[in-house]
Amino acid sequence: MKRKELEALREAAVCAAERAGKILTSRASLRRRIEFKGKVNLVTEVDRLAEEAIVRYLRKRFANHSFLAEETGGSELESEFLWIIDPLDGTTNYAHGFPVYSVSIGLRYLDSVVLGVVYNPNLDELFTATLNGGARLNGKKIGVSKTRSLTRSLLATGFPYDIRESRDNNLNHFSAFALRAQAVRRAGSAALDLCYLACGRFDGFWELKLSPWDVAAGSLIVTEAGGRVSDFSGGEFDIFSKEMLASNGRIHNQMLRTLWLHSRPRSSKAGTTRAKSGRKR
Repeated sequence: MKRKELEALREAAVCAAERAGKILTSRASLRRRIEFKGKVNLVTEVDRLAEEAIVRYLRKRFANHSFLAEETGGSELESEFLWIIDPLDGTTNYAHGFPVYSVSIGLRYLDSVVLGVVYNPNLDELFTATLNGGARLNGKKIGVSKTRSLTRSLLATGFPYDIRESRDNNLNHFSAFALRAQAVRRAGSAALDLCYLACGRFDGFWELKLSPWDVAAGSLIVTEAGGRVSDFSGGEFDIFSKEMLASNGRIHNQMLRTLWLHSRPRSSKAGTTRAKSGRKR
């Protein structure tokens, strides 16, 4: 793909994200209608309004492109271009009036994410990245932190929506990192967590049971800022996988070891050590 074409796509994504951001902020103080997709997984009418605005704008510009959005799912049209959209990452925060949420738009071309845009309308912070083009915050180039020790690191994470039903709920990893890192934060927007990692505010991030719209844009922004992204075993990350480890690169192996140590099965009472099990999903 030519750089000029990618830049036009970036400009369109930025415009769509800013339009959605205006919808979010203009309705933030209004009474909201809330529905539940699960016991703790909710959605508001603002999610849908923002998503409709994004898809409508991009579809008008790129009629032959495909779409995968959190609320409406995927389009039937098959294309080399796939827009991956989270109109409101941090819905629970938004519903409670906690001002930590974002708009996330990623573009996948063939098998690679080539464009990422994350907009925080509350702080008017626009994070962007293009493949091999670097990452930026409000137009200025950004880079990950230089922290080399896990014990000096500020980490971020989140918990899955089935935390009450599933034992695979990240509480074991949270406990492990809380004891090893300088501190751990759980703000409620994976897209923003990744962007804050990209600009050096966080040093590392891990989470499981994420969806493509949570990580498509943010994963590219991290790597283009000089960070590293993998699965929990250190293998290649894919936006359709269910686990993600991201870091400044310098503490990545330390984080991997912590995840591994607290993913191993316990020995039986008889003292027999079970075989090591992977975290395949």
